Amino acid sequence: MPDKILLVTGASRGIGAAVAKKAAGEGYRVVVNYASDRAAAEAVAAAVEKAGSQALLAKADVAREDEIRRLYAEIDKKFGRLTHLVNNAGIVGRASKLAAADPATIRAVIDLNVTGAILVAREAARRMSTTQGGKGGAIVNLSSAAATIGSPGEFTWYAASKGAIDSFTLGLAREVATEGVRVNAVSPGLIETDIHASSGQPDRVARMGPSIPMQRAGSAEEVAETILWLLSDKASYVTGANIRVAGGR
Repeated sequence: MPDKILLVTGASRGIGAAVAKKAAGEGYRVVVNYASDRAAAEAVAAAVEKAGSQALLAKADVAREDEIRRLYAEIDKKFGRLTHLVNNAGIVGRASKLAAADPATIRAVIDLNVTGAILVAREAARRMSTTQGGKGGAIVNLSSAAATIGSPGEFTWYAASKGAIDSFTLGLAREVATEGVRVNAVSPGLIETDIHASSGQPDRVARMGPSIPMQRAGSAEEVAETILWLLSDKASYVTGANIRVAGGR
């Protein structure tokens, strides 16, 4: 694909930032989406451009349909028709047992991790589909090992949101398989990012790392490697797959 245009949602930190930076070295023009931390997103965009690619800094809360529409309108205008998507934006909320969870937290997680991700993918598929004038493309949804572990005592609602992404990935993959679009998921396990601190557990990686079969947490860059492979033509016969990047957990 000669002109590869990649949208990475939630690209200002963690796995999203690692994907954006790596993609820049592999010939993608990168849309660096962020919700609030402009300084962090600007640093990622600068790294993309330093690698010799083009970056589009795009602020949008992808839990909101109106902002998703605005985001895609900006991409259409400045870069053209999207060819690749990494559906990465997500939150966990404060860790607790379900009985103590704030319903507003649960609602926010579902709005972003499920509804938002589905709507982002819908807009991407519309642009990629060969039946709608697209040239085909690839979507990678970020799931989580939590979907099969359940995350009891921490964030069962987050695990449920990622279980929804697993089902959605398979369904959409089969729906657009004849339209030139591949859809896959990656399920990271314990990864060294600041998402743990945002859940109120800044020591989670150090505490849980030794319990992983490989006896360590993974890095955002290790997850990005798998994502970039799924986006690439090297994975041309892979769709509806969910690759677990979890050190054996």
